[in-house]
Amino acid sequence: MSELIRIPAPDGVAPAAQYSHVVRGTGHFVAISGQLALDEAGDVVGEGDPVAQARQVFENLRRCLGAAGATFDDLVKLTCFVTDMAYMPAIREARAAHIPEDRLPAVSAVQVVSLVRPELLMEIEAFAVVAE
Repeated sequence: MSELIRIPAPDGVAPAAQYSHVVRGTGHFVAISGQLALDEAGDVVGEGDPVAQARQVFENLRRCLGAAGATFDDLVKLTCFVTDMAYMPAIREARAAHIPEDRLPAVSAVQVVSLVRPELLMEIEAFAVVAE
């Protein structure tokens, strides 16, 4: 595992709620493409169900991190793309199952008109730093 330092909110910046403003790491950079709620066969998991889709997305992220020799502890940044901001609580719930509050990465959330397939509700990309 690399050394990751979560820096408190800088002077003049509002405290972070449910994420970290700044995360500094040493080691190798890992970029994970946006993960979707697709199973191993490429079928959509949880059509119309943001909770089921968020769980699948985080399971896919876990597998991708593992393939790079990383874990959720190595995350420095998540970017969440959702078709409706109302899905963010489902994402936070799924994230909490994998990432303790004291290890939260920097997070951005963006509402988009659509994703690559109309039945998909969210996509999450990740960046991690793993030990050299």
